[in-house]
Amino acid sequence: MKYSKENIVKLSENIIKSEIEDFTDKDIFITDVKISGDNRITVLIDSFEGIKIKDCAKLSKEIESKLDRENEDFELVVSSAGLDKPFTVHKQYEKNKGKLVKILTSDGEKIKGKLISVYKTDIEIEPEIKKNKTKTETKKENLTVAFSRIKEAKVVITF
Repeated sequence: MKYSKENIVKLSENIIKSEIEDFTDKDIFITDVKISGDNRITVLIDSFEGIKIKDCAKLSKEIESKLDRENEDFELVVSSAGLDKPFTVHKQYEKNKGKLVKILTSDGEKIKGKLISVYKTDIEIEPEIKKNKTKTETKKENLTVAFSRIKEAKVVITF
């Protein structure tokens, strides 16, 4: 009996919502769970305050204590979703309000701009328009992009 994605998501969410110190004072949420054919379980988490190694270690320990290694062998990895990874859940859009994002739509359109608002079915972006290679101006008319049109969305990492 292999572990299912649904079971691991439910187990992880229950642990996060429980009264365990370090989880209740943060808004930790699951962005993805992957289970490979050889039972490698990967749980990706995020938080509005950011994820620390101790958050990953604590969740890993709690998940592992609820799984039966004697019944089914597995490898468990709990990690931060990562800055360079595409958004997979609604809360990641909320977390990144006010930041520069790049969107690839399902029809191939590329949009780069400031994430202004996040709604139930779409987002509002203040698009960035390049005037020339050295100067960037922001267009004042915002765009609304439906989640159903978004193929990929990422935060733009700036230093």
